Amino acid sequence: MPVFYLSEKIAFPPAHYATGQGLLAVGGDLTRERLLAAYRQGIFPWYAEGDPILWWSPDPRLVLYPDKIHVSRTLQRVLKKKIFSVTMDKAFEQVIEACAQVRLQNDDGTWIVDEIMAAYIDLHRAGYAHSVEVWAQERLAGGLYGVSLGQCFFGESMFTRIDNASNVALVHLVRALQDRSFTLIDCQVSTDHLIRMGAREIPRTRFLRQLRKSLTASTLKGRWDYMPPAGIVVNKS
Repeated sequence: MPVFYLSEKIAFPPAHYATGQGLLAVGGDLTRERLLAAYRQGIFPWYAEGDPILWWSPDPRLVLYPDKIHVSRTLQRVLKKKIFSVTMDKAFEQVIEACAQVRLQNDDGTWIVDEIMAAYIDLHRAGYAHSVEVWAQERLAGGLYGVSLGQCFFGESMFTRIDNASNVALVHLVRALQDRSFTLIDCQVSTDHLIRMGAREIPRTRFLRQLRKSLTASTLKGRWDYMPPAGIVVNKS
């Protein structure tokens, strides 16, 4: 399949033109308008330092349905002990910087280059990108960030500095999304960790149908204050 080169016009080719690895297009920019247009079509940027901007739409797609999260017994005990405190949108910049730093410290490399950071900080300030922060006393122990459109949350990255902190962030994200009637979490590409937490691979065509349906709802913009709800629906199987 061909790889498309983007012009200054904010437009993308249909996702089904992506290569077998999921690469769809090269170039363009990371303006707010282009990023939001990409997410609405099931496309996201992912590239390394020194590379051109690469746009992806993998098939299959990893998704997590909020009512299908799996919380292990070990994680349930961690949650019950309440050794962490959780906030939302209190330290977005710290979270995205930590996601990059932890990957580099682990020699994993990172796609969260300076221009990616700047672009997602801009999305956060515009009310589209959100973070979950997990604190051990006053130390940022873990967290995650992503983009919200309609009833879909597009997960971008997560990190942990203390065992289970990122898992706690994910559970609390799901709790908050359930409270806000979200139907879909886009996890993008498969990892064993997310599959253990209940994520599953689905064909891109099904993902795009579900995404279009989720986008018929209004986008909840602005800062999300975390209000612990009465409970959380989890899959304990």
